[in-house]
Amino acid sequence: MSEHASPVAGAAARSEPKAGFNLSRWALQHASLVRYLMVVLMLLGVAAYFQLGQDEDPPFTFRVMVVRTFWPGATARQVADQVTDKIERTLQEVPYADKIRSYSKPGESLIIFQLKDSSPPRDVPQIWYTVRKKVGDIRYTLPQGVQGPFFNDDFGDVYGVIYALSGDGFSPAEMKAFADDARQRLLRVKDVAKVELFGVQDEKIYIEASQRRLAKLGLDMNQVLGQLGAQNAVESAGAVQTPLDVVQVRVGGQFNDVSQLRAMPIRAPDGRQLRLGDIADIQRGYIDPPQVKVRHDGQEVIALGVSMAKGGDIIALGKALREASAQIEKTLPVGVKLAQVQDQPRAVADSVNEFVKVLIEAVVIVLAVSFLSLGLHKRPGSHSLWRRWTLDMRPGLVVGITIPLVLAVTFLAMQYWGIGLHKVSLGSLIIALGLLVDDAIIAVEMMVRKMEEGYDKFRAATFAYEITAIPMLTGTLITAVGFLPIGLARSMTGEYTFAIFAVTVIALLVSWVASVVFMPLQRAPGPLQCLFSA
Repeated sequence: MSEHASPVAGAAARSEPKAGFNLSRWALQHASLVRYLMVVLMLLGVAAYFQLGQDEDPPFTFRVMVVRTFWPGATARQVADQVTDKIERTLQEVPYADKIRSYSKPGESLIIFQLKDSSPPRDVPQIWYTVRKKVGDIRYTLPQGVQGPFFNDDFGDVYGVIYALSGDGFSPAEMKAFADDARQRLLRVKDVAKVELFGVQDEKIYIEASQRRLAKLGLDMNQVLGQLGAQNAVESAGAVQTPLDVVQVRVGGQFNDVSQLRAMPIRAPDGRQLRLGDIADIQRGYIDPPQVKVRHDGQEVIALGVSMAKGGDIIALGKALREASAQIEKTLPVGVKLAQVQDQPRAVADSVNEFVKVLIEAVVIVLAVSFLSLGLHKRPGSHSLWRRWTLDMRPGLVVGITIPLVLAVTFLAMQYWGIGLHKVSLGSLIIALGLLVDDAIIAVEMMVRKMEEGYDKFRAATFAYEITAIPMLTGTLITAVGFLPIGLARSMTGEYTFAIFAVTVIALLVSWVASVVFMPLQRAPGPLQCLFSA
């Protein structure tokens, strides 16, 4: 027997796969199934991209509540000692209480209650319920005449779209009626969670009487107000039960307009009856001073702030709101205009378009670099400067396919875990663009090198997995661990930036799977080459 093996036997020995499970070998042996999965995942990823919720900022839990209490006539010291101090001591017992800031002024107490950043987002609604319950339990200890406390835990809502409703020659009451009608229409739009009105001037009846005149008649204002309250009271008078029905009995006499109020009889102590209009000036007006005033282009307007539901698509919401606002404008009278002041959907659309632009640039750059670095080979036996080089486009195309495939699967995973498109996730995808082709380049380069050494295509692909799969996975996991502190941060900042960790890790892991399962299949049956010639 010869001591030296033949070259054919050596090549056959190199082509024999090693024992053990090999993902690349399995993918090549089930090529039809893997190609089917690749096409399906690509289509599902494209569909998931258009279904992802889009917003400017990622959703996060606002951990601040405002507790407001009114005590008309009290001094700032009385409010601080008898109202603010009691509520503060109660708030200190609430779980995850962090900071309590209070402001006391004559007739009003304002407390800003803040939770710790480590409070779980899912427990925050229950904590706000605990605040209302605990403060409600001490309400009987507050002085008489105290109004409230009133709780506000949704002032952190973001109004991405704001409209200004203006009208010349219309009263504030008429403008409020138009704004209420527009609000009802906007609330019917999909993904609209809340529509808030700003700058509304509520109506009020003013009764102004001269103290000197009341004194001459032997009256005081408290007696007049007492008679007004008794006349305008809504009381149950019982019911009349018949064999077929039960008829409610109601006491009439409530005021329906200002003229009835002026005709209200007032009994003087000496027995005389006077009309309220004879002793007081009664007129319909508006709250003075107004609580909030909104101006747009120098004109007083009513602002309508539209807040999107959690997980909604701000771009789709913007299109729906434009259609709804066009329909609303058709129903408004002449002289009333509805103008859009803030357009967050346009800003988000610009951010998404910028990402798509960067994505296209990245694909083009990676393809160009991959073509030159992996596919450009020196042709032996040629002395011409231009004829000595040959360009094999397959390695570059293999790497170029990785980007859309990995992004498609990443979009699919983002939809599954409820991660939308916003400035944080888009930034994470741009960061991942520079990392997700690394594994594919390593795998393709190893396959090309082994084929140049005489390995057949099947053995080159399986050998690349045996040599590079574990090191590539280790490097991918190490890169992912670099973003782990963001994922483990139990704070509002960590909640806001969690998408950096989630999206980057998903893209990196998917890129590793694509490099060992899908990339070996991209070997063409014949060389696709472009020869440079003079």
